[in-house]
Amino acid sequence: MTGKVKKSVLSLFGILVALVAINFVSSFVFGRFDLTHDNRYTLSDTTLNIISEVQEPIEIEVYLEGNFPLEFRRLQTETKQILEEFSAYNNNIVYTFVNPIASEINSNEVIEQMYNEGFKPISVTVNDKGKQSQEVVFPWAKVTFQGREARVPLLKNAMGASTEEKVNTSVQHLEYAFIDGINKVIHEKSKKIAVVKGIGELNDIYLADFLMSLRDSYYIAPFTLDSVAIDPQKTLAQLNDFDLAIIAKPSLPFSEDKIQVLDQYVINGGKTLWMLDQVQADMDSLSMNGSMLAYPKDQSLGELLFKYGIRVNPNLVKDEVGTPIKLATGQQGSETVYEEFNWKFAPFAISTSNHPIVKNIDGVKFDFANSIDTLKNDIKKTVLLQSSPYSKIVGVPSEISLDVIAEEVSPETYKDQGNIALAVLLEGNFTSVFNNRILPFQDKNFEKVSEPNKMIVIADGDIARNQLDQNYQPMELGYDKWTNNLFGNKEFLMNSVNYLLDDNGLINIRTKDVKLPLLNKEEIYKDYDKIRVLIVGLPIALLVIFGFVFTYLRKKKYTK
Repeated sequence: MTGKVKKSVLSLFGILVALVAINFVSSFVFGRFDLTHDNRYTLSDTTLNIISEVQEPIEIEVYLEGNFPLEFRRLQTETKQILEEFSAYNNNIVYTFVNPIASEINSNEVIEQMYNEGFKPISVTVNDKGKQSQEVVFPWAKVTFQGREARVPLLKNAMGASTEEKVNTSVQHLEYAFIDGINKVIHEKSKKIAVVKGIGELNDIYLADFLMSLRDSYYIAPFTLDSVAIDPQKTLAQLNDFDLAIIAKPSLPFSEDKIQVLDQYVINGGKTLWMLDQVQADMDSLSMNGSMLAYPKDQSLGELLFKYGIRVNPNLVKDEVGTPIKLATGQQGSETVYEEFNWKFAPFAISTSNHPIVKNIDGVKFDFANSIDTLKNDIKKTVLLQSSPYSKIVGVPSEISLDVIAEEVSPETYKDQGNIALAVLLEGNFTSVFNNRILPFQDKNFEKVSEPNKMIVIADGDIARNQLDQNYQPMELGYDKWTNNLFGNKEFLMNSVNYLLDDNGLINIRTKDVKLPLLNKEEIYKDYDKIRVLIVGLPIALLVIFGFVFTYLRKKKYTK
């Protein structure tokens, strides 16, 4: 055996030994490397903790399989990759991609069944060799564990966004969406939510979609404050058994003893979600008469909220960035003609904050919202949603008319008046409004200052109000049947509740940034011929040049 051959054999043997050693070590040491610039495949600590709790097989069925346009294939690819990461850390997580309507025989029945189960399809246009066709897509997944199921939405429906932009936003949401679904099925519900009654609150049928969505993760029960008049101590003790109290559009004044119950609930650690109207104004009155008188109303909560560091003002926010309203403009034959107009008293709040409650959510629709002032005290205040820079405050009482849709204004009208707070998060040690005051009722367990706590105050009682269909059944929260728009109200409120009740930091996964490069189609079309030459012609030219050079060097070497 020559020295060269011997050296080659030794090198080969060394490589084989190294490969065996690497495989042996890797069976004991687990590691994955994320080389993406935004670390999109690096799972958060919260995700890893929840995944590690899966001790038995959990099945994830993804409905993104079929003939899709490019944007949905990208969503499909990103979904596969995030699930591969989950499975790599815990092989009890098993996933499959299926096409629920692969068979055309009973596709209509399958579509109807899935729709009834909450898996709402969308229709997309597919280009195949110059031919266009419409395909039904279910951008959903289903997580199943020990008989429990959870729906996972894969596509975020941002109003006015292109499909490509929706997919880009949805990719950022994938880790949170799947982990939220997994968390729901592996953990039994434990947190309890009280929907406060007896205060002239919003009717249940208008809160139905919001409450049914909460029911997937929390126990929900009505809680009346009427019993305060009979036994306030017992009422407070019962309310303290709940983790969160929802106060939705109260219209009756709160008595002093009811305020003490709510105050001590907060001081004892109870979380609260306040949705308040300080002005009497509604679209029903406006639609009937074309105008209405907006006037202030008082629930006697001003002093309580002032003590916590916030004030909801009896006024209205008028915003040039409003949501559409559809009005009759005439007749065409026997049909009424409707047109859409910008309604300035329904602000369209688009969040620019990085707070996990509002990051990457769709714009939220407000309806006759009031302004919120934040006051100086030791409570931390975070403005979650605010009006646009082109907004201002309208005092009440005042007449509100539909004629405002034809109003012409200039940017100077709103100079130094916009960016009005509409929803605020408060966090810290709250001081009782009855500190150093005579109590409405005696309470031996009365506390003056709370442990660290948090609450959210929203200056619109109708933000959680869903519309009703023609059969008087509740529709999805945020959907406007008149203009066929879907707003981000439901996501905002669900995130708010999750943040207030979140123990394991799940909501913080929503702050993750994933940046998919988007093509600038205008630039592509402008330089289309140049780009086509570069993509198609350049590789061929390089290949020809390489062939000539390789042939020349080979001839030069072997023709000596």
